[in-house]
Amino acid sequence: MILAYGGKKGEEEIFKSIRECKLNSIKGNPKTNSKLIYGENIEVLNYLINHGGLRGKIDLIYIDPPFSTNNIFRMSQEKANSISRSNADNIAYDDSLIGPGYLEFIRQRLILLKELLSEKGSIYFHIDYKIGHYIKIIMDEVFGKNNFINDITRIKCNPKNFERKAYGNIKDMVLFYSKTGKHIWNEPKIPMSDEDIERLFKKIDKDGRRYTTIPLHAPGETKAGATGQPWRGILPPKGRHWRSSPDVLEDLDKKGLIEWSKKGVPRKKIYADEKEGKKIQDIIEFKDLQNPTYPTEKNLNLLKLIVSTSSNKDSIILDCFCGSGTTLKAAQELGRNWIGIDRSEEAIKAALQKLSSHQMNFLENGQEFEYLEQQIQL
Repeated sequence: MILAYGGKKGEEEIFKSIRECKLNSIKGNPKTNSKLIYGENIEVLNYLINHGGLRGKIDLIYIDPPFSTNNIFRMSQEKANSISRSNADNIAYDDSLIGPGYLEFIRQRLILLKELLSEKGSIYFHIDYKIGHYIKIIMDEVFGKNNFINDITRIKCNPKNFERKAYGNIKDMVLFYSKTGKHIWNEPKIPMSDEDIERLFKKIDKDGRRYTTIPLHAPGETKAGATGQPWRGILPPKGRHWRSSPDVLEDLDKKGLIEWSKKGVPRKKIYADEKEGKKIQDIIEFKDLQNPTYPTEKNLNLLKLIVSTSSNKDSIILDCFCGSGTTLKAAQELGRNWIGIDRSEEAIKAALQKLSSHQMNFLENGQEFEYLEQQIQL
């Protein structure tokens, strides 16, 4: 399915229409791979593709763009003063673009972002329920619907009791796509609660350890090979094969890790105290900050989860709507290189304050935080 709307351009036309930009000034340490760039993001992305040597080099993109709310978001007076504002109106960003113009604004940037993604790369698009279903169709078009991984629901706030003929809204969404299906994946786990352990591991052995059991076979018939052969005179059920070869099953049984039912059915024991945690599901709770330094600022722990799950230490993380720099801070704390882009002077100031005020003593060699600010001439 492809959305049709007025003003939609072909990819070749998009690239031809982007104005070339050039570096105007460089501040900080030019040796660092992390960059904070002030400028119009479509021009900067085009620069990074054609002149920055980053085509196919970005492992993770997270964006939290305007949501087409038809609002203008301002800094509070206190926050604006704290970052030495120069904008008399305290405007953080303008979200007045709506309708087909907004959809094409997003689509054009997604097309460039795909060019920057590596073969093992993925993109997370943070959006709300009012416009998210349109964005999903556009992302299917740009990245391919087969590369859609998850629609993640984020619980953003406590329940509200507004007088409104509708269900309360406590969520927004994050659309997660891979470029090729070969994306980096570091399985995220969270600790199991006592309630989880009691519910999932109902059995207790003679030593007082809680456990459960799982089948020794899995779907998929395997006639050739060890996992399709009899073990102790038993064949896997029809249409299934042993999860392990018979010699491995024999070793598990000798170690007391197989439980036999009264009818002679074997199952593998799984102990609660050997589990690293439980898999994170597609509903997550990272609520909005109570006293944000920047409008619509997202929770740092949400970004650290995304960065740690979908990138490695040698990865470059990109956020082309970086706002106050939460994605950049998450990447920096986790030892990744990053690139942040924003057209708002207030955003750049807020990001610089957030990054430079943080004690970066977690870096491996103990060096102080260094950044490269590249200001793009518009």
